[in-house]
Amino acid sequence: MPRICVFCGSSSGLDPAYSKATIELAEELALRGWDLVYGGAHCGLMGLVADTMLAAGRKVIGVIPSSMVDREIAHTGLTDLRIVETMLERKALMAELSDGFVVLPGAYGTLDELFEILTWAQLDIHSKPIGIINVNGFWDPLLRMLDQSVREGFLKPKNRALLLEAPTATELLGSFFQEADEEIRTK
Repeated sequence: MPRICVFCGSSSGLDPAYSKATIELAEELALRGWDLVYGGAHCGLMGLVADTMLAAGRKVIGVIPSSMVDREIAHTGLTDLRIVETMLERKALMAELSDGFVVLPGAYGTLDELFEILTWAQLDIHSKPIGIINVNGFWDPLLRMLDQSVREGFLKPKNRALLLEAPTATELLGSFFQEADEEIRTK
């Protein structure tokens, strides 16, 4: 079964819609029988996606740098917590362990993870699906910036197409693995 890496905030944000979308994503992943890879923290949207997956009986692999473990933000109730030394190692291991990537609202770390994984796809380092759940238009400014990059000749349209977007987890995950989605609908 696929393992999906979720990049998201270590905060919950101000709008309850972000937490709602996080729970819906975890429930949809669990419904499909898919497991979770994420950044290993117990707080914010990160903790919520992990706890919801665990409550649904799914496997959750957290990957966290030792400096964050030392600050006591590591989630200690995971199926598997992998401790690495650096953020670079964290991103590489999360990518290695995952079959696709979903991005929820977040800030610098979330954007860093998104752009790193998109760049790796552009460079043919991987060919795994990458998508954002655009909760209440949270990602609209980013999408406009990427479209502007295409219009100005900095980003090729085929590379812009590497980033999928949908307002809900069901719609986004349905575009990830067409065969798996067909199996779910026929059950």
